[in-house]
Amino acid sequence: MTAFTVRVQREDFDLAAEVTALCRGRTDIGAVVTFSGLCRDEAGALAALELEHYPGMAETEISRICREAVARFHLQAATAIHRFGRIEPGENIVLVIAASPHRQAAFDGANFIMDFLKTSAPFWKKEHRADGSAGEWVSAKDADDAARERW
Repeated sequence: MTAFTVRVQREDFDLAAEVTALCRGRTDIGAVVTFSGLCRDEAGALAALELEHYPGMAETEISRICREAVARFHLQAATAIHRFGRIEPGENIVLVIAASPHRQAAFDGANFIMDFLKTSAPFWKKEHRADGSAGEWVSAKDADDAARERW
């Protein structure tokens, strides 16, 4: 049985609880790889990030990405959770979990999901500066596009 879970939510998530839920009752999983992305303070310059998304479209795109990863890497299960709203330094932004019988498929699946999520899912980030000055919308990074291109 292969399954994936996708959630876009304002609330925080618990990484350990998500891994437990993904693996519960599954004896076909031999490897679980997780990636959790956190908000940085950018050397004290950032008070928070404001994440916006396109409701419905974000979930659809992340589901498409997970479906492709499950098929391509023969994953037993996957989870992708992305938060929106105001997120302060040290708080969770994103979680990707990939589970498979063997480690390499789990590593590849998690990397694939994250690389495509960063470049394809409709999210926008605005900085809130610690000094109170107007923050900027965060631009896409060439490095993220390059990471996606390797697949």
